[in-house]
Amino acid sequence: MRITAAVLHDVNKPYSLETVDLDPPKRGEVLIKVGAAGVCRSDLHFQKGEATIAMPAVLGHEGSGTVEAVGDGVTMVRPGDRVILSFVPNCGHCHSCESGHPHLCDEHGRTSGKLFDGTSRLHTLAGQDCAHMGKVACFAEYAVVPAAGAVPLPASIPLWQAALLGCGVVTGIGAVNRAGLRVGAHVCVIGCGGVGQQVIAGARLAGAGMIVAVDADEAKLELARRRGATHAVRAGEGVHVVEEVRAIAGDGGVERAFEVVGRPTTIRQAWDVLRPGGTAIIVGLAPAGVEVSLPAIEFLSEKTITGCYYGSADVHAALGQLAQLVVDGRLSVADVVTDLIGLDDVEEALGRLRRGEGGRSVIVIDEELAGVAR
Repeated sequence: MRITAAVLHDVNKPYSLETVDLDPPKRGEVLIKVGAAGVCRSDLHFQKGEATIAMPAVLGHEGSGTVEAVGDGVTMVRPGDRVILSFVPNCGHCHSCESGHPHLCDEHGRTSGKLFDGTSRLHTLAGQDCAHMGKVACFAEYAVVPAAGAVPLPASIPLWQAALLGCGVVTGIGAVNRAGLRVGAHVCVIGCGGVGQQVIAGARLAGAGMIVAVDADEAKLELARRRGATHAVRAGEGVHVVEEVRAIAGDGGVERAFEVVGRPTTIRQAWDVLRPGGTAIIVGLAPAGVEVSLPAIEFLSEKTITGCYYGSADVHAALGQLAQLVVDGRLSVADVVTDLIGLDDVEEALGRLRRGEGGRSVIVIDEELAGVAR
């Protein structure tokens, strides 16, 4: 079938809205009619060349839609089902999957940019293969994904909100779960964009006693307060973030610090605001080649630093639990969305990310399906 998609042909170039060919799903795959797709900072990293993917590529990894058709052997979903898309559809049989780390699936990494058989379903009209970002590629009207990448969704959640569950929400709240917060803990969240806001919500749900939000944008800090932050520090020229956070937290610093930016300076800040025995959880995607220096002597204070990828979770189980929190009214996702846009507005959304403005932009690809009119 021929569909419209936002195609990236080269780094530091704008996305091209064009017609591409999409093959039908093969065995174990699903054809999705995309309803909505979130625009994430990871999409900007690929455009800037700070993360790599084969070109041309159809990006977009935070999406939702309905099942249009299924390939042979698919039993988990059927046509008409509403689904969240997962950008790590684990194979279930590699070392990482079998050892309890499905979000680190070896086979998914080995076939990056392709589907599990090592081929693409997307092609330019000139016949050139296009890469599938995260085996999702939802900056498009339709997508072919592995069956493991289509997670059933309750009927009560609009697709324009459900799209965020597949990346921002599961990544942010999963990081809190990885941190092992105790009730009453003092935490700091550095970076209050789309994922950072979910970290704040997760820390509130986990019973944190103090949540210090750090960002350079006052609007993001105000949203952070509404989502559960007890204190806010506006970063900027002349502001000593570490000193301010430590003064607010008292008792030597915070027990858990979440870095959701991906820069050496903010990663170091997450380390420096910790009290002895504290842990820094790095969620932000740093550009390839970036390194961070830490004072080795401070390891004697039993401070630790760890990464967290895609919530460090069994994504199928986690998405079901998060969807239920939304249904129960315990977790809001709509309030982080500041811009509902069309597929032809992707560049404007990426520009806001470059400038650090606004919250999440959500592409409404099919207005009726997504449950909202622009």
